[in-house]
Amino acid sequence: MSRKFLIVGGVAGGASAAARLRRLGENDKIIMFERDPHVSFSNCCLPYHLSGTVEKSEDLVLMHPNKFLAQYNIDARVHNEVVDINREKKEVTVKNVLTGETYTEDYDKLILSPGAKAVVPPIKGIEKVNLFTVRNVVDIDKLNRFVKNTESKNVAVIGAGFIGVEVAENLKESGYNVTLVEAAAHIMKTFDYDMAQILHKEMFDKGVNLIVNDKVNSFEKDTVVLESGKKIEAEAVVMAIGVAPETDLAVKAGLEIGETGAIKVDQNYRTNDKDIYAVGDAIEVYHALAGVQTKLALAGPAQKQARQVADHIHGMLVSNTGFIGSSVVKCFDYNAAATGLTEEMIKALNLNIKYEVVKVIPGDKVGLMPGCEPLHFKLLFEIPTGKILGAQAIGRGNVDKRMDVIATSIKFGANINDLRDLELCYAPPFGTAKDVVNFAGYVGSNLLNGVFKQVPDSSVRELVEKGAYIIDVREKPEYELSHIKGAKNIPLSELRDRINEIPKDQPVYLHCRSAQRSYNAAVALQQLGFDNIYNIYGGFMGISFFEYFNDQTIDREKIVTDYNFL
Repeated sequence: MSRKFLIVGGVAGGASAAARLRRLGENDKIIMFERDPHVSFSNCCLPYHLSGTVEKSEDLVLMHPNKFLAQYNIDARVHNEVVDINREKKEVTVKNVLTGETYTEDYDKLILSPGAKAVVPPIKGIEKVNLFTVRNVVDIDKLNRFVKNTESKNVAVIGAGFIGVEVAENLKESGYNVTLVEAAAHIMKTFDYDMAQILHKEMFDKGVNLIVNDKVNSFEKDTVVLESGKKIEAEAVVMAIGVAPETDLAVKAGLEIGETGAIKVDQNYRTNDKDIYAVGDAIEVYHALAGVQTKLALAGPAQKQARQVADHIHGMLVSNTGFIGSSVVKCFDYNAAATGLTEEMIKALNLNIKYEVVKVIPGDKVGLMPGCEPLHFKLLFEIPTGKILGAQAIGRGNVDKRMDVIATSIKFGANINDLRDLELCYAPPFGTAKDVVNFAGYVGSNLLNGVFKQVPDSSVRELVEKGAYIIDVREKPEYELSHIKGAKNIPLSELRDRINEIPKDQPVYLHCRSAQRSYNAAVALQQLGFDNIYNIYGGFMGISFFEYFNDQTIDREKIVTDYNFL
């Protein structure tokens, strides 16, 4: 017996649900409604049209309605908006947005995948600027045509999440004068403050006028006015401060809204109406590490949810293990990936978790190989269990590979000791025999077992200002090239002969280039009777990246004689 399924919204969630439903039921009737002109497009590729990486806006469209019908026998109706749901009659009212005509369709099961809308606050003077958002193909085509047909090259992007960073990058690569404004202390909230400084430096070095810790107060004619009083000339303003779930239709139908403001669903993505499901950016999901409901506007989870909905409709077993939020972003020459919890998330959610941090900066491949670059890697694990909580990786090379390993480890319940034993692919052009993931496992295991003590690279300014005893264990030429002001140079190669220079009556902080030699120095000194030794994780390279952007933009005194980023 055939059934009739209606789907509200295309793109990742809706289109995936439709395709899976068809594979599970060839005789069922499937109708998908989309109010915009395109029912399936590459949402995540939108910013790359601005730089010409995706040359034509029509290339962003993945599947046209006629192909949905021909290949899958799915009736995909664009320019058709579902405006009302009658739950008693199990029917929806649909409006043709081009003609204004309305009609009804009945259903056996209804799937909501309306997505999210760009947040545009009612800021004073907003009508005085040319304002754009980026949510679909029409939006990006409109923005691209405008900037290419205006004489001015000044563009302001408000908000520095995924969309804001990618739009800023692609506009800058196209030759525009780009100002990126972020109200928070750093861009990309999927990363901690210390890691985000690497991206801040890259933005600054590539000529983006990056402004953090400041937000829009008002607009004047082609001008953005910030709370600090700064004024930014901008003939185009891209609002990218975030998205809000599209819940109007659900609210109107009396469906339950969760604590996050998104549609509440059960473990099978069913709403409080047994015949209505919801997926994608419009719903709240369970964060498997934080133990709370959250919103997760990512295409991967949306597609998984869509498949599970189709499976549940057909009576198949669904396993909902929650989500941890894995993502990757490109920022000019750097790639940045993250998964799971960050330190800032743990604090913001007031999670009662005791954790430790591993931060290492090895090469992403064998040092003799061309293109070997430092890979900044930060990992959090729980004390005392060693359970992996999350990780972040930033570098010019392959960061997503490492983050995929960590994400998989988290999903399978691995702990810090398990990372040491992972057998990962190795050849000099691709990685090292002890990959960064293994390396993090070794360091984490040592921390878990109390082998040494550490402090973060972010604490060094405070240590310098209070006159702490800091030892640079790099070799003399490295020290002379650049070093922390006030640090004493005792190279690792001379350490055992200069023990008498190291005090035992106060804390001593060691560092090298990336914290590996200083770790060896710390262990040696502990075995020689010192119990006041701390390794500075991140080393001089981490300190340089952490300090650089703020030194350049707020005109403060440097704590280093010069920076070293290699």
